[in-house]
Amino acid sequence: MREWADFDTIDAEGGRTLKISGPLTVSSVGPLDHRLREIDEPLDVIDIADITEIDTVGAWTVSRAAGHFDAELRGVSEKAERLISAVQDAKSEAAIAPPRPGPVERVPAAVGEAVDNFGSGIKGVVGFFGAVVSSSFTLIRHPRRFPFTAMVRQFEVVGVAALPIVGLMSFLIGIVIAQQGAVQLQQFGAEIYTINLTGRLSLRELGVLMTAIMVAGRSGSAFAAQIGTMRLTEEVDAMRTIGVSPMERLVMPRILAVVFLMPVLGFYSSVLAIIGGAFIANFALDIPFWTFLLRVREVVPITDLYISLIKAPVFGLIIGIAGCYQGMQVKGNAEDVGLRTTIAVVQGIFMVIVLDAFFAVFFSNLGWD
Repeated sequence: MREWADFDTIDAEGGRTLKISGPLTVSSVGPLDHRLREIDEPLDVIDIADITEIDTVGAWTVSRAAGHFDAELRGVSEKAERLISAVQDAKSEAAIAPPRPGPVERVPAAVGEAVDNFGSGIKGVVGFFGAVVSSSFTLIRHPRRFPFTAMVRQFEVVGVAALPIVGLMSFLIGIVIAQQGAVQLQQFGAEIYTINLTGRLSLRELGVLMTAIMVAGRSGSAFAAQIGTMRLTEEVDAMRTIGVSPMERLVMPRILAVVFLMPVLGFYSSVLAIIGGAFIANFALDIPFWTFLLRVREVVPITDLYISLIKAPVFGLIIGIAGCYQGMQVKGNAEDVGLRTTIAVVQGIFMVIVLDAFFAVFFSNLGWD
């Protein structure tokens, strides 16, 4: 039969005394703790000389009661004293909150941490790019190891499945460019140059840039989420265990797919944007649809197409590396998958815009205006 802890109150000359008896352990102290909390009279002494056993829970109960009633503890054995002291020390440490540093200390610390994280990120990306290059040479030397099936699958996911959304987006962007350009050019009686504006802007800049942003949000996030989930479920570790390279089977098909398909998607986007401009010009400017398209052939230089085809695979490489790298960095829990996916999209879009600005200045200095 289980023995429960109990107590009695005794009034003496030295004050009111609470005398606890029985075992003070986690399995027997429950009823005692509830009864102690119901006492609303002052206590001067808590005597625990008659307890038969005590553990940390019992020591915490006695210590809490002594602190609540501001009572003196008596009859404390060596073991009880050690446990009560440990409990009180733990309570004191938990109650002491470290002082919050002021802004003078916090701001430099935050800046330093951000710089350190940026440096670590750059180092990790460079190392990952080196692993991609190494895997590329390995696959060139051993073509039988090339994952053709996986790459064809990524061709379908990255390219074919993206055609509707990329086409609709580009068509609507072409409409916006032509309509807004016509409104401004009509003030100078130069609305005919809407064709030049739409053709060159779509083919040289916005077609490939908007496609890259769409692919970063659609495919870059998918790369990070897929590989990150495989990291979380230890599938990547299992592949390494059986001698299969994750870089060759997971990363390379995705990067190659987005690199090869970005020029195609960029050209497709530019064509749809020009068609969208011709569509709205047919109604807003009374420029016949086919006249618009034929005029584009005359006013848009072939160098604009070359620039678009040069930028597209570079954008694709950036998007693929950002998505796969962040996916391979997932560790710990499912929350990290969402965090790394978000970082992959933000990094991909940011780098694409930065490189597009660099290409704009570079080709302008080459005289490809």
